[in-house]
Amino acid sequence: MNYEVVLPAAGSGKRMGAGQNKLFLSLGGKPILIRTLEVFQNDDNCTGIWLAVKAEERDYIQHLLEEYGITKVKGLPNGGEERQHSVYACIKEMEQVDIVLVHDAARPFITKPIISRLVTEAYEKGAVIAGVKAKDTMKKVNNGVIVETVDRESLWMIQTPQAFRFELLKRAEEEAEAIGFLGTDEAMLVERLNHQVYIVESTYENVKITTKEDLVFGEAILRHRNELGG
Repeated sequence: MNYEVVLPAAGSGKRMGAGQNKLFLSLGGKPILIRTLEVFQNDDNCTGIWLAVKAEERDYIQHLLEEYGITKVKGLPNGGEERQHSVYACIKEMEQVDIVLVHDAARPFITKPIISRLVTEAYEKGAVIAGVKAKDTMKKVNNGVIVETVDRESLWMIQTPQAFRFELLKRAEEEAEAIGFLGTDEAMLVERLNHQVYIVESTYENVKITTKEDLVFGEAILRHRNELGG
C-alpha cells in the first residue's frame, strides 16, 4: 500500500552540541539524514518524501540529495520554529494521498516491515504510531520526591513513524493552527479530535540520534546489522 512521508529536518540539534545541524553528522560514513532518507527511497511503497528545512540549509540538502541519488523528494518547504509547524508546512503543499507518515529525520534505523504494518493499520484505523514498551521501573516525581511508582505494563515509549489517513492529519493540523494549540507529536493533535490512536510495536533499535552518546549507539547498530548482512 502506497504512502508519502514527511520528515521535519529544520531542528537546531542543540543537545548534540555539534555546532551544525546534527542531521549532517556522519553515521557510518554517511550523513544521518541520508541514512534515514535511504529507507524510504528504497521502499517501493513510498511514492513521495517531503522535507521541511531551514532556508539557509536548502542548497546544501539539495546537494546531498543529488550526491546520494535520493530522487523521491517532492518538496522542501521552510520549516517552522516547532516540529508541528514544520509538519504542517509540508501538509499544506501536499496533494491528496491516502496515507501520510511523519518520521523523525534523525531515526535512521526504522525498518520496512514496521513501516508496512503502520501503513496498513493506518488505512484501516486512521491513526497508528510506533512505540516500544517501557523497560525500566517508572516513578512519578514531584519536587525531587517520589510520589508514586507507576505500573509500567501500561506505559509505552513513543517513536516515529506516526501514520495517518491524510485528511485526518490535515484536519488535526488545521484545527490546532486555528486555536494556537501546540502538541508534542502529531498523535496528540489527532487525539484532540477524539479519534482513537493505535500503537504498533516497534524495536528498541529505532533510536533517535539526539546526543553524542546516541551516535555511539548508532554506530554499534550499524556494525551489528552489517554482521547480520542487513
